[in-house]
Amino acid sequence: MPASSRKIRSLIVPGLAALVALAILIGLGTWQLQRKAWKEGLIGQIEARAYGQPGAIVPEADWASWRADQDEFRKVRVTGTFLNAFEAPVYGLLPGERQGAPIQGYYLITPLKLANGAIVMVNRGFVPMDLRDPARRPESQPQGEVTITGLVRAPEARNPFTPNDDPAKNQWFARDPQAIAAAHKLERVAPFLIDADATPNPGGWPKGGQTPLTLPNNHLQYAATWFGIALTLIGVFTAFAWRRVKE
Repeated sequence: MPASSRKIRSLIVPGLAALVALAILIGLGTWQLQRKAWKEGLIGQIEARAYGQPGAIVPEADWASWRADQDEFRKVRVTGTFLNAFEAPVYGLLPGERQGAPIQGYYLITPLKLANGAIVMVNRGFVPMDLRDPARRPESQPQGEVTITGLVRAPEARNPFTPNDDPAKNQWFARDPQAIAAAHKLERVAPFLIDADATPNPGGWPKGGQTPLTLPNNHLQYAATWFGIALTLIGVFTAFAWRRVKE
Protein backbone atom coordinates (compact mmCIF):
# COMPACT_ATOMS: atom_id res chain seq x y z
CA MET A 1 0.00 0.00 0.00
CA PRO A 2 1.43 3.41 -0.93
CA ALA A 3 2.54 5.57 2.01
CA SER A 4 0.11 8.31 1.05
CA SER A 5 -2.81 5.86 1.23
CA ARG A 6 -1.71 4.64 4.67
CA LYS A 7 -1.53 8.23 5.91
CA ILE A 8 -5.02 8.97 4.64
CA ARG A 9 -6.39 5.77 6.21
CA SER A 10 -4.79 6.75 9.53
CA LEU A 11 -7.04 9.83 9.54
CA ILE A 12 -10.29 7.85 9.46
CA VAL A 13 -10.63 7.25 13.21
CA PRO A 14 -9.60 10.75 14.36
CA GLY A 15 -11.73 12.18 11.54
CA LEU A 16 -14.81 10.33 12.72
CA ALA A 17 -14.15 11.43 16.30
CA ALA A 18 -13.81 15.02 15.11
CA LEU A 19 -17.07 14.77 13.17
CA VAL A 20 -18.92 13.45 16.22
CA ALA A 21 -17.50 16.25 18.37
CA LEU A 22 -18.36 18.81 15.69
CA ALA A 23 -21.95 17.56 15.48
CA ILE A 24 -22.30 17.84 19.26
CA LEU A 25 -20.89 21.37 19.30
CA ILE A 26 -23.14 22.53 16.47
CA GLY A 27 -26.11 20.89 18.20
CA LEU A 28 -25.36 22.73 21.44
CA GLY A 29 -25.04 26.03 19.60
CA THR A 30 -28.32 25.46 17.77
CA TRP A 31 -30.04 24.53 21.02
CA GLN A 32 -28.87 27.78 22.58
CA LEU A 33 -30.35 29.73 19.66
CA GLN A 34 -33.64 27.90 20.20
CA ARG A 35 -33.46 28.73 23.91
CA LYS A 36 -32.81 32.36 22.99
CA ALA A 37 -36.01 32.48 20.91
CA TRP A 38 -37.97 30.82 23.73
CA LYS A 39 -36.55 33.21 26.35
CA GLU A 40 -37.33 36.26 24.23
CA GLY A 41 -40.91 35.06 23.85
CA LEU A 42 -41.18 34.58 27.61
CA ILE A 43 -39.75 38.03 28.29
CA GLY A 44 -42.24 39.47 25.81
CA GLN A 45 -45.12 37.78 27.62
CA ILE A 46 -44.00 39.17 30.96
CA GLU A 47 -43.58 42.70 29.63
CA ALA A 48 -46.99 42.63 27.95
CA ARG A 49 -48.98 41.07 30.80
CA ALA A 50 -47.37 41.57 34.20
CA TYR A 51 -47.69 45.32 34.56
CA GLY A 52 -50.47 47.87 34.66
CA GLN A 53 -53.91 47.48 36.19
CA PRO A 54 -54.96 43.99 37.29
CA GLY A 55 -57.80 42.27 35.47
CA ALA A 56 -60.12 39.38 36.29
CA ILE A 57 -59.11 35.74 36.10
CA VAL A 58 -60.37 33.57 33.27
CA PRO A 59 -63.99 32.55 34.04
CA GLU A 60 -64.59 29.03 35.28
CA ALA A 61 -66.45 28.13 32.08
CA ASP A 62 -63.14 28.52 30.18
CA TRP A 63 -60.90 26.63 32.60
CA ALA A 64 -61.09 23.39 30.64
CA SER A 65 -59.46 25.08 27.63
CA TRP A 66 -57.00 27.23 29.59
CA ARG A 67 -53.56 27.57 28.01
CA ALA A 68 -50.47 28.94 29.71
CA ASP A 69 -49.11 30.57 26.55
CA GLN A 70 -52.23 32.71 26.33
CA ASP A 71 -52.64 33.69 29.96
CA GLU A 72 -49.53 33.12 32.10
CA PHE A 73 -47.94 36.16 33.81
CA ARG A 74 -51.11 38.22 33.44
CA LYS A 75 -51.73 40.53 36.39
CA VAL A 76 -55.05 39.75 38.06
CA ARG A 77 -57.08 40.49 41.16
CA VAL A 78 -59.42 38.02 42.84
CA THR A 79 -61.56 38.00 45.98
CA GLY A 80 -62.46 35.02 48.12
CA THR A 81 -61.91 33.17 51.38
CA PHE A 82 -58.77 31.18 52.15
CA LEU A 83 -59.26 27.54 53.12
CA ASN A 84 -56.35 27.69 55.54
CA ALA A 85 -56.86 24.13 56.76
CA PHE A 86 -55.64 22.96 53.33
CA GLU A 87 -52.49 25.09 53.19
CA ALA A 88 -49.80 23.16 51.30
CA PRO A 89 -46.12 23.98 51.94
CA VAL A 90 -44.17 23.28 48.74
CA TYR A 91 -40.43 22.88 49.25
CA GLY A 92 -38.37 25.44 47.37
CA LEU A 93 -35.37 27.75 47.37
CA LEU A 94 -35.18 31.53 47.60
CA PRO A 95 -32.11 33.45 46.39
CA GLY A 96 -30.01 34.46 49.39
CA GLU A 97 -27.94 37.56 49.98
CA ARG A 98 -24.85 35.71 48.73
CA GLN A 99 -24.76 34.12 45.31
CA GLY A 100 -24.76 30.34 45.57
CA ALA A 101 -26.25 30.38 49.08
CA PRO A 102 -30.03 30.07 48.60
CA ILE A 103 -32.47 30.00 51.49
CA GLN A 104 -34.36 26.74 51.95
CA GLY A 105 -38.02 26.93 52.80
CA TYR A 106 -41.53 26.57 51.46
CA TYR A 107 -43.96 28.29 49.15
CA LEU A 108 -47.36 28.31 50.80
CA ILE A 109 -50.10 27.22 48.38
CA THR A 110 -53.56 27.89 49.82
CA PRO A 111 -56.95 27.30 48.18
CA LEU A 112 -58.99 30.48 47.77
CA LYS A 113 -62.72 29.81 47.59
CA LEU A 114 -64.53 32.26 45.35
CA ALA A 115 -68.03 33.58 45.89
CA ASN A 116 -69.41 31.12 43.32
CA GLY A 117 -67.83 28.16 45.10
CA ALA A 118 -64.99 27.59 42.63
CA ILE A 119 -61.41 27.47 43.91
CA VAL A 120 -58.16 29.07 42.80
CA MET A 121 -54.86 28.01 44.35
CA VAL A 122 -52.79 30.96 45.54
CA ASN A 123 -49.06 30.89 46.08
CA ARG A 124 -49.07 33.30 49.00
CA GLY A 125 -45.28 33.47 49.18
CA PHE A 126 -42.21 32.05 50.86
CA VAL A 127 -41.45 31.09 54.46
CA PRO A 128 -38.12 29.72 55.80
CA MET A 129 -37.83 26.15 57.04
CA ASP A 130 -38.49 27.00 60.70
CA LEU A 131 -41.85 28.60 59.85
CA ARG A 132 -43.38 25.64 58.06
CA ASP A 133 -45.80 25.05 60.97
CA PRO A 134 -48.62 27.65 60.91
CA ALA A 135 -48.56 27.64 64.73
CA ARG A 136 -45.22 29.49 64.54
CA ARG A 137 -46.77 32.29 62.46
CA PRO A 138 -50.33 32.57 63.81
CA GLU A 139 -51.01 35.90 62.11
CA SER A 140 -50.25 34.51 58.66
CA GLN A 141 -53.62 32.88 57.98
CA PRO A 142 -56.25 35.58 57.39
CA GLN A 143 -59.88 34.81 58.14
CA GLY A 144 -62.86 36.03 56.18
CA GLU A 145 -62.92 37.59 52.75
CA VAL A 146 -59.63 38.76 51.25
CA THR A 147 -58.59 40.30 47.94
CA ILE A 148 -55.42 39.04 46.29
CA THR A 149 -53.48 40.73 43.52
CA GLY A 150 -50.87 38.70 41.69
CA LEU A 151 -49.77 36.97 38.50
CA VAL A 152 -51.32 33.97 36.79
CA ARG A 153 -48.85 31.07 36.74
CA ALA A 154 -48.91 27.65 35.15
CA PRO A 155 -48.45 24.57 37.35
CA GLU A 156 -44.81 23.90 38.15
CA ALA A 157 -43.33 21.35 35.75
CA ARG A 158 -41.94 18.19 37.30
CA ASN A 159 -38.73 16.55 36.11
CA PRO A 160 -37.00 13.21 36.81
CA PHE A 161 -35.32 14.76 39.87
CA THR A 162 -38.53 16.04 41.50
CA PRO A 163 -39.23 13.94 44.63
CA ASN A 164 -42.64 12.35 45.00
CA ASP A 165 -45.18 14.28 47.03
CA ASP A 166 -46.46 12.77 50.26
CA PRO A 167 -49.99 14.16 50.78
CA ALA A 168 -50.46 12.17 54.01
CA LYS A 169 -47.60 14.17 55.56
CA ASN A 170 -48.49 17.37 53.69
CA GLN A 171 -45.12 17.28 51.94
CA TRP A 172 -45.06 18.78 48.47
CA PHE A 173 -42.31 19.35 45.93
CA ALA A 174 -44.15 20.94 43.00
CA ARG A 175 -46.64 23.79 42.81
CA ASP A 176 -49.31 21.64 41.23
CA PRO A 177 -52.86 22.87 41.95
CA GLN A 178 -54.61 19.75 40.71
CA ALA A 179 -52.47 17.39 42.80
CA ILE A 180 -53.05 19.45 45.93
CA ALA A 181 -56.77 19.68 45.19
CA ALA A 182 -57.05 15.92 44.67
CA ALA A 183 -55.35 15.23 48.01
CA HIS A 184 -57.99 17.30 49.79
CA LYS A 185 -60.91 16.20 47.58
CA LEU A 186 -61.49 19.75 46.37
CA GLU A 187 -63.52 20.24 43.21
CA ARG A 188 -63.96 23.04 40.66
CA VAL A 189 -60.29 24.01 40.96
CA ALA A 190 -58.61 26.30 38.44
CA PRO A 191 -55.84 24.73 36.30
CA PHE A 192 -53.54 27.65 37.12
CA LEU A 193 -52.21 29.35 40.26
CA ILE A 194 -51.95 32.96 41.29
CA ASP A 195 -48.59 34.11 42.62
CA ALA A 196 -49.53 36.78 45.17
CA ASP A 197 -47.71 40.09 44.89
CA ALA A 198 -45.40 41.57 47.51
CA THR A 199 -48.18 43.19 49.57
CA PRO A 200 -47.06 42.57 53.20
CA ASN A 201 -48.91 39.87 55.11
CA PRO A 202 -49.77 40.15 58.81
CA GLY A 203 -46.79 39.13 60.89
CA GLY A 204 -44.49 39.54 57.88
CA TRP A 205 -44.96 36.00 56.54
CA PRO A 206 -45.25 34.62 53.97
CA LYS A 207 -43.35 36.97 51.69
CA GLY A 208 -45.08 37.26 48.32
CA GLY A 209 -43.91 38.71 45.04
CA GLN A 210 -41.67 35.73 44.26
CA THR A 211 -42.25 35.59 40.51
CA PRO A 212 -39.00 36.71 38.80
CA LEU A 213 -39.86 39.39 36.25
CA THR A 214 -36.30 40.07 35.07
CA LEU A 215 -34.88 37.07 33.26
CA PRO A 216 -31.26 36.71 32.10
CA ASN A 217 -30.85 36.11 28.39
CA ASN A 218 -27.26 35.07 27.64
CA HIS A 219 -28.11 32.39 25.10
CA LEU A 220 -26.61 34.26 22.13
CA GLN A 221 -23.31 34.44 24.01
CA TYR A 222 -23.49 30.73 24.81
CA ALA A 223 -24.32 29.89 21.18
CA ALA A 224 -21.37 31.96 19.95
CA THR A 225 -19.12 30.08 22.38
CA TRP A 226 -20.20 26.65 21.11
CA PHE A 227 -19.93 27.68 17.46
CA GLY A 228 -16.54 29.23 18.17
CA ILE A 229 -15.29 25.98 19.68
CA ALA A 230 -16.63 24.16 16.61
CA LEU A 231 -14.64 26.45 14.30
CA THR A 232 -11.56 25.92 16.46
CA LEU A 233 -12.01 22.16 16.20
CA ILE A 234 -12.19 22.42 12.41
CA GLY A 235 -8.99 24.46 12.35
CA VAL A 236 -7.13 22.14 14.71
CA PHE A 237 -8.16 18.99 12.83
CA THR A 238 -7.29 20.56 9.47
CA ALA A 239 -3.79 21.42 10.73
CA PHE A 240 -3.43 17.93 12.23
CA ALA A 241 -4.51 16.23 9.00
CA TRP A 242 -2.24 18.43 6.89
CA ARG A 243 0.79 17.58 9.01
CA ARG A 244 -0.07 13.87 9.02
CA VAL A 245 -0.32 13.72 5.21
CA LYS A 246 2.84 15.79 4.64
CA GLU A 247 5.02 13.80 7.06
